[in-house]
Amino acid sequence: MMARNLILSLALFCGIASAFVPANVARVSTRADVSIYPDIPEDRVMEGAMPPVGYFDPWGLADMGTPETLAWFRAAELKHGRVCMAAVTGWLVNAAGIYLPGNIDYSGHSFASLGNDPMAAWAAVPDGGKAQMIAAIGFLEFHSELAKPHVMRGGVPGKINTMITPGLWDPVGFTKGMPEAQKAVQRTKELANGRLAMIAMMSFICADKIPGSVPFIP
Repeated sequence: MMARNLILSLALFCGIASAFVPANVARVSTRADVSIYPDIPEDRVMEGAMPPVGYFDPWGLADMGTPETLAWFRAAELKHGRVCMAAVTGWLVNAAGIYLPGNIDYSGHSFASLGNDPMAAWAAVPDGGKAQMIAAIGFLEFHSELAKPHVMRGGVPGKINTMITPGLWDPVGFTKGMPEAQKAVQRTKELANGRLAMIAMMSFICADKIPGSVPFIP
């Protein structure tokens, strides 16, 4: 059991390894304004390379493959970061005992009946509900691959904007009319928050599966 949990933890860690790799892609410019990061050498100033860590790539992942590969890494990082930001929010809301009103199925089971243990609550979700959530995720994943141009062919990493899902990546229009310099700052903030959320989710799961593995979390 302990070995399986250790493998799970390592797999989660490897899943966020690319989170610290700046995407220096020739076809998709991800370079940041040098003036935003005065403490980082100019040749290392890229979106995602930020103080106090700066350029951080101890495993040399940025040297793997082609510029298209790095674009895929960046798209994957954004995707995982966004999922984990939503997951952390959901975890904390559930743990705080905040539930949706009404029932989760036609049998009369309320959302509150799932309890406030996030992992136990997921296990208690009816199979039909799990299937719907997985199908929704698959739908978004499938349509993100339909974007033209594709992220590995010059598309913008993290931008989900197809004929079927127009404007999905920014439905509220936060970036509409925003100066490019400000957009770069906001993209860096998203990367930073996503990285923190990936680490947080890994910590939550480890704390749940391996008691005592995470300080301050019983």
